[in-house]
Amino acid sequence: MTDPRTPAADAAHLPDPAADAAHLPNPAALDVADPLAPLVDRFVPSDDLVAYLDGNSLGRPLRATVDALPDFVRTQWAERLIRGWDEGWLSLGERLGDRIGAACLGAASGQTVVADSTTVLIFKLLRAAIAARPGRTELVIARDEFPTDRFIVERLADDHGLTVRWVDTPHDGGISPELAAEVVSERTIAALLGGVAYRSAWFADIPAVTGIVQAHGALVIWDCSHAVGSVPLELDAWRVDMAVGCSYKYLNGGPGAPAWAYVAARHQAQLRNPIPGWLGAAEPFSMTAGFEPAPGIRRLVSGTPPIIGMQPIAHMLDEIEAAGMSAIRAKSVALTEYAIALVDALIPDAVVASPRDSARRGGHITVDHPKARAAVERLWGEGVVPDFRHPSGARIGLSPLSTSFAEVERGIRALAAALAG
Repeated sequence: MTDPRTPAADAAHLPDPAADAAHLPNPAALDVADPLAPLVDRFVPSDDLVAYLDGNSLGRPLRATVDALPDFVRTQWAERLIRGWDEGWLSLGERLGDRIGAACLGAASGQTVVADSTTVLIFKLLRAAIAARPGRTELVIARDEFPTDRFIVERLADDHGLTVRWVDTPHDGGISPELAAEVVSERTIAALLGGVAYRSAWFADIPAVTGIVQAHGALVIWDCSHAVGSVPLELDAWRVDMAVGCSYKYLNGGPGAPAWAYVAARHQAQLRNPIPGWLGAAEPFSMTAGFEPAPGIRRLVSGTPPIIGMQPIAHMLDEIEAAGMSAIRAKSVALTEYAIALVDALIPDAVVASPRDSARRGGHITVDHPKARAAVERLWGEGVVPDFRHPSGARIGLSPLSTSFAEVERGIRALAAALAG
C-alpha cells in the first residue's frame, strides 16, 4: 500500500490545515457518544501528562490493580504462604490463559498458558517447530519484523544449519498471502509472522496466510503482541498452529508482565518443550529422575509461574470480558480514523505509514516525517508521549479502553506543533 499524498508537493497545492481542521468532528462530542468512555476513568491518570499516545507499548494501570496488589501481598502471600500453591497458584497460568483465549483469541480452553516472557516463549515454540519438522531446512520471517523475533530466528538458524528466507514487506504494510506464497515451500519448517505489524499496524489476513503456509506442510507461529486485546482474533476457527504475545500492551499487565502462548490442541502431544522444567512435568512433585511432559498445554511451562505478575492481567481481563472485543475493536477503529483525519488536516507534509483501510489496520498508526525523532524527544518533555520508530516514524498507540478522543486531539495537535517547529 502506498500513500497517494507526496510530501514533495508544491506548497500551494497542499490543504490549508486550519480550514481542514474546522471540518473535523468535535472530540468532546465523540467522547459523549462513545459507549466505552466511562471506562477511561477506571485507569490511573498521570498528573504530568497532556496526552498518552503509547498504550500499544505499555498500557496504563487500572485503579483496581492499585487497590488489589497490596491486598494480594497481605492476604494470599503473607497469610497463605506456601499453601497458596495448592490453593490455586499452580494452575493460575492455565486458568488465565483460558480467559485470554476466550476473551481475545477465539481459543477453546486448554490451549493457552501464561508463562515466561515473549522472547522465551517465541524461542520455545520455534525450537519445538524445528524438532517437529525434521529434514526441512528453512525458516521464514519478514525482514522488518520486530527485532526479538528476527534475532531468535537468526540464532536458531545458525545453531541448526538452517536458511532464513526473508520476506520484504511494504513500509506501510506487512505480510500478505501473496508475499507468503513467494517464499514458503516444502523446505519450510515454520514461518514466524506478526499478526499486527509493530510499526505500520498492518493487520495480516491471518487465516489466508496460515492456509498458504500449511499447504506446504509447514507450521506458522503468529506474534500477536500488538494484536491481542486490540483486534478480534479467531485462532481456532482460522486453524492457527501456534501464537504468542505479550501482556503489557493492550492487556495492561504492567512492565515485564508475563507473556502468553497458544498451541492448538492438535499439536500438543507432539510439542517438545526445549526448556524442560519441573512444573512442565507430568508429576512435578514426585521428583523422579527423568522428565515426562505434562499432558496438554502445561507441558510448555518450565519454571515457577510469576504469580504476582499475573494479577494485573486478570484485572484487565475483567474489563475486556465486560466490554467485549467487538466494542473494543469499534472504538479502536474510531480512534485511529480520528487520528488519521487529524494528521491529514494538521500535518499535511507527513505521510501516514499505516493502512488507511481499517480492516487491515490494528490499534495504532505511524506518522512518517523527517523531523519525527526530534519532535518525539521534544514532546516527551512537554507531557505528550508517542514513541519513535526508525527511521522517521512517530508512532501513535491508542489503547481503546483507556484513551479518549479529546486526548487524541490534544496529542496530534502537539505533534503538529512539534513537527512545524
